[in-house]
Amino acid sequence: MAQSTILLADDDAGIRLIASQTLIAEGHSVRSTTNPTALMRWVRNGDGDLLITDVYMGDDCIFDLMPDIRAERPDLPIIVISGQSTLMTAMSAAEHGAFDYLPKPFDIDELATLTKKALSSKAGPKKIERTVRAPDSRLNEAVIGRSAPMQAVFRTMSRVKNTSLTVLIEGESGTGKETIARAIHDLGNRNGRPFVPVNMAAVERERIEAELFGVVGPDGNVTPGRVAQSDGGTLFLDEVGDMPLDAQTQLLRFLQNGEFSPVGSTTTDVSTTRVIAATSHDLRALVEKGAFRNDLFYRLNVVTITIPPLRARKDDIPELAKRFLKRAEAEGLGQKTIDAKALKRLSLHDWPGNVRELQNVVMRMIALSSEPVISEELVQASLVSERRLPQEDGESLEQKLKDILREYVEPELRSAGEGEGTIYQDVISMVERPLIELALNVTGGNKVKAAQLLGMNRNTLRSKINSLEIASPD
Repeated sequence: MAQSTILLADDDAGIRLIASQTLIAEGHSVRSTTNPTALMRWVRNGDGDLLITDVYMGDDCIFDLMPDIRAERPDLPIIVISGQSTLMTAMSAAEHGAFDYLPKPFDIDELATLTKKALSSKAGPKKIERTVRAPDSRLNEAVIGRSAPMQAVFRTMSRVKNTSLTVLIEGESGTGKETIARAIHDLGNRNGRPFVPVNMAAVERERIEAELFGVVGPDGNVTPGRVAQSDGGTLFLDEVGDMPLDAQTQLLRFLQNGEFSPVGSTTTDVSTTRVIAATSHDLRALVEKGAFRNDLFYRLNVVTITIPPLRARKDDIPELAKRFLKRAEAEGLGQKTIDAKALKRLSLHDWPGNVRELQNVVMRMIALSSEPVISEELVQASLVSERRLPQEDGESLEQKLKDILREYVEPELRSAGEGEGTIYQDVISMVERPLIELALNVTGGNKVKAAQLLGMNRNTLRSKINSLEIASPD
């Protein structure tokens, strides 16, 4: 195999040295520069078989140069490396036709492997699709992640966002699966079409088919389901593992050929919606138990994105916490900052409830703190007040509540006769008292703060306290 020449553009002398040594050891020759003008001269002269470049060289951004590079050398593979490591960096690299994106610090073996793949891929110009757009602030804050596990997520997102491939997002409750699904939709070529989320665990099992595919009413008119509503866009099926087998069969048919029939209809409709599914369950285990169709699993599992739990990406906690503070300020909850010791204490926690739990704790501290700076002491008190169920197996509180309801409430639901029941209100009543008592304990009996934490109107809270005869803590 002939020796390949690698063009290496990076301001960081340490990165240039390590990368050069690695590439030379692999049998390549290396030409490195920190000057965009020199880089463009090499490109125009036809030098180099591969370009490895940082996003920034001084004040110049490689994404501004890439249209010119592509015009001169459309078949030149480009690997973008970056210390910025944001979702938009990964997305921009893909949108500008980069072969791949590698966040710093990178593993030298990964660089060598990626280089080999890029050099062997030179089969013609890479297709460039210009659909990237600046995300709104909510999207930007939701997809924070400079940690290595999140970088892997971003790279996969950048590759699938403009495709029609079915995506399965796996992760514990609270990791942000819907946020990732929405980002794929919003940053892809379906962003002008609907994004329709459906939580399979929240829909009555006997109504799931009608919810998804629509239903013919007594008058013969069809009430559209979520598949029809999301036509041309994205249908997000959260907790897909909770679907009953009958509904799984209908979903499989739709994924196979895009066809579906509303419940009670003899006609067949077609939809071009793209399906993104998510689960906090192990679908493979459900398949083995016969609770989930094997063929549906493989239809959903075309591309898998595994969202890491927050305890596996603790480097992201300080930035996430600061973003939640900014969100609270934008929502009129006051301007707060958080000191370094408090951020360190947040980063030491294992966060069994993941990003959702972190957000709840930050919002609680904002409500409870009268000081402009959130202290380590307040963080410690807030974490103690979580009083969550044991998390020995990493299972979330939400999943444990589901298991409790299945054990104690499902038998009652199945044995209930016809007519209006009281099960819903009974369960709510059982939860209401301990929840309000817990909020009052956390706030030392302060009803105004307790109402803020619970998201309730203070008059409603007072009414509940009186009707449930809840005594204020001493």
